[in-house]
Amino acid sequence: MSTGPQPDTSQGAAAPAVPAPPPPPVAPGPYPPAPMGHGVPAGHLPGPFPPVPAGHPQQPWPPPQPVPMAYALPPHPAPVVPRPPASGGRWRRLLGFNTVLAVLLALLIGLVALQNVRIGELSAALAGADQRLTELQQQDGDRLKEAETRLGALEKEVGATFNVEKLAAAVLPSVFRVEAGRSIGTAFAVGPKAADGGTHLFTNYHVVEELYQDGGRTVKITRDGQRFDAKIVGVNKLRDVAQLHTTAKFTGLTVAKTPAKPGQQIIAVGAPLGLTDTVTSGVISAIRETGYEEGPMVQFDAAINPGNSGGPVINGQQQVVGITVAGYLNAEGLGLAIPIADACRLFTVC
Repeated sequence: MSTGPQPDTSQGAAAPAVPAPPPPPVAPGPYPPAPMGHGVPAGHLPGPFPPVPAGHPQQPWPPPQPVPMAYALPPHPAPVVPRPPASGGRWRRLLGFNTVLAVLLALLIGLVALQNVRIGELSAALAGADQRLTELQQQDGDRLKEAETRLGALEKEVGATFNVEKLAAAVLPSVFRVEAGRSIGTAFAVGPKAADGGTHLFTNYHVVEELYQDGGRTVKITRDGQRFDAKIVGVNKLRDVAQLHTTAKFTGLTVAKTPAKPGQQIIAVGAPLGLTDTVTSGVISAIRETGYEEGPMVQFDAAINPGNSGGPVINGQQQVVGITVAGYLNAEGLGLAIPIADACRLFTVC
């Protein structure tokens, strides 16, 4: 359908546009609907239309108008069937759930591992503490055993050092009653055997003084009911010591190498009033100057009586520390002895 004069395109140049004459007036609508497939009746086209530029294809005019298509609706809407979720979404959801589960599981495993490490550390610390406690208990046990051993040894040493019964049994065979004329005292064997196989003895000078001054040189010594002759070998009036010698063989007592000390336990052995094998015990009370004898004297508190003169004072090691010489009248526990070192210095028989 032509809408106006067509441009001349044979020469390749665009011809100038010629204005179209005005269209005849169109009666106002409404217009009846046009059947599908039929054009618009002549005289019903709107206008005027603008000129078409040269070189452009002509378009049908007017453009086809949309015509509503009427159709019958079903009496009821079709049921909507829910579509199942796409399989990809389900897997994504499953993957997300598995990821969360895996993270939680990893956290749980990490916590369990951390707890196991902590438990291991605590177990190691507890084991170390148990071992240390065991070591301390072992050390305490060792210390206790050592203390008990030392205490037992000390008790044994004390018992062995000063046991009056054992001391008396050890020294009595070497102690004698001396009869020098009308005087009775005590003597004891000392030191190693004499050159002739006999025995050296000590006593006080005042025990043999009367006999010695009268020219007598032989005294009687008694042991277990047996009497033996003993000769007066030497005397020292200033220290009140006399040395005797007998051919009979007896064991000599050992003399102490160190001086007696206050507090030292001792026994005194003698024949007070002629009663042989008399043993008393006590301690060294002091070392003092008395004026009774020249030189220091050993003071002790073991009971002595007339007849103890010349007897040994024995320490816990069965060693002679002094020679009993005197006691104070009307006093108890005040005995005096000559230090054995003085006697050994005067007579070299120790």
